[in-house]
Amino acid sequence: MNIIQQIGLVASIIMPLWNIPLIVRIIRRRSSTDISMSWVMGVWICALLMAPSGFTSKDIAWRCFNIVNLILFTGVVITVLRYRKGEHGQRQ
Repeated sequence: MNIIQQIGLVASIIMPLWNIPLIVRIIRRRSSTDISMSWVMGVWICALLMAPSGFTSKDIAWRCFNIVNLILFTGVVITVLRYRKGEHGQRQ
């Protein structure tokens, strides 16, 4: 593995880690109302659709990115859904 591939591999693992601060922020505020549901679901559906390509790829960076990103962004989706305060529940 050459240096460019090593850099790509490290970046493919580090990039999805930026989902962790988003999850922590939502949990601390106990609200995800500032996060667009269409954005969250759109990104997650695209990640799911890309996953088979990543899981079967011979490119280690693409494979690692897909695994780490799918796990962490699924965490984002679960957190957003858990801390979603719908208008119906807030008016009581």
